[in-house]
Amino acid sequence: MSGRFLVGEESCIDRQLLGQGQRVLVTGASGFLGSHLCRRLILSGVEVHAISRTLEGPPSENPRWWRVDLEDLMATKNVFEKVNPHVVFHLSGHVTGDPDIRHVLPTFRSQLLTTVHVLTISAEIGCRRIILTGSLTEPQAGQVDSPPSSPYAASKWAGNAFGRMFQCLYQTPVVIVRPFMAFGPNQNPNKVIPYSIQSFLKGDQPKLTSGKWHADWIYVDDVIDGFMAAVEVHGIEGSTVDLGTGQLVSVEAIVRQIVEIMDVKIEPQFGALSGRPSEEVRAADLDHTRRVLGWEPKISTHEGIKRTVEWHRSPDPIRAVIPTVVKRG
Repeated sequence: MSGRFLVGEESCIDRQLLGQGQRVLVTGASGFLGSHLCRRLILSGVEVHAISRTLEGPPSENPRWWRVDLEDLMATKNVFEKVNPHVVFHLSGHVTGDPDIRHVLPTFRSQLLTTVHVLTISAEIGCRRIILTGSLTEPQAGQVDSPPSSPYAASKWAGNAFGRMFQCLYQTPVVIVRPFMAFGPNQNPNKVIPYSIQSFLKGDQPKLTSGKWHADWIYVDDVIDGFMAAVEVHGIEGSTVDLGTGQLVSVEAIVRQIVEIMDVKIEPQFGALSGRPSEEVRAADLDHTRRVLGWEPKISTHEGIKRTVEWHRSPDPIRAVIPTVVKRG
């Protein structure tokens, strides 16, 4: 099952943006969310153009892969003009919550600079909808004096400020979607859920932080439904919506669920690693998302973990998500 639409008086589905013959461009298409989004878009019947800096797929009509560094303005403009997309999903960037200073410049270039490039070019060619991705690590509304907790959080905050500026000054149809702690098949193996699952499969004890940090965990299929709703609902340009469950669950509780589902007798090593001192603890504003998108998550955390465990146990899990993606060096 997947997230459902609850369409009421304040939202109106506009299927024309994702109908047959529509062109959709996805940046960061080889990443965790990007790979799932591309698959869903292909199933919906649209023409998908997938951008990646380091990965590309074999020749195919759908998706068509473009190897582009979005930090290069002219190269980015060249692809956008060739594709002339109706809809753009901007998911690419250097993703890490590590506050170390070495991440400042890579994050600035890959997150903020590329977002400004995408917004400027999309406005020039007249895209019908641009979806930017926010982060739960951004300072919350009304906390303008609260410093971001990492270079990544700062770049997301600034990039989305540019998105709101483009919407206000140039009527660029921007919608900002803020996924919370998404998890599921094909996630970075260093993330806590896939790392713990793989450790247990190998018979190892996962080395973790204290496990006391709480987060709003959301299964990837529901996140992708939220992205789709952000395109299909009419008249929400300029909105920022959270994609989460609205509930906080500790890392320890998540890992204990994995232990239960996998039926292993291995004890996780909580406290083996140090945590980050300023990690955000925040749940999604689900009431606002229901009002704007008419959407809510459908898959429980326990069911999502069960599906993720099954995927990791499958003989060739990568191909189960996006079979056309292959490494090119």
